[in-house]
Amino acid sequence: MEEIRDKVILTDVDGVLFDWQFHFYQHCRKELGLERLTSEYDVSNSLGLGSRKKGSLIVRNFNKSEAMKSLSPFKDAIKYVRKLHEEHGYIFHVITSQTHDNLAKEYRKQNLINTFGNVFEGFTILNTGQDKDKELSKWEGTECWWIDDKEANIKMGNQFGLRGLLMAHEHNMDCFDEERVKSWKEIYDIITGEK
Repeated sequence: MEEIRDKVILTDVDGVLFDWQFHFYQHCRKELGLERLTSEYDVSNSLGLGSRKKGSLIVRNFNKSEAMKSLSPFKDAIKYVRKLHEEHGYIFHVITSQTHDNLAKEYRKQNLINTFGNVFEGFTILNTGQDKDKELSKWEGTECWWIDDKEANIKMGNQFGLRGLLMAHEHNMDCFDEERVKSWKEIYDIITGEK
């Protein structure tokens, strides 16, 4: 297992591998008649709902819908995920907070495999909004790369000895403590030592 862990990249999915925001807000506009008002991370605020409970319900319902079959890749993710795998032998372990719905989890796995190929060694799919600390702690001391778009998750991974890279988004623009990346090209360059 030690040798395998040397070549594992831990990664979030939404906002890192898939462009979840685009599809989510498109769904809100087309299916619910709700327009995105701000770029805030909190959905209830960005949709002007006034209630976190309403926002959470919309996210939960979307995350267990058939939309999980067809989310599109985030920026240049396909090219550089495949390069890391094919040219450097890295494999990916997904740690994502999506849903407890088993069918939706299968949609997500199939979408990942269909989009990126056979680059995954495992999938940890947690409930919507669930903290990742317990799962990240299983990788403590491995110094695996850990990619997420949520600052708190990167900090948590770093506390367990992971090497965190924060995917830049409008919702994390004020984070200056963590190493930020704007693309998978940057991730590729950092991991392969080309930067």
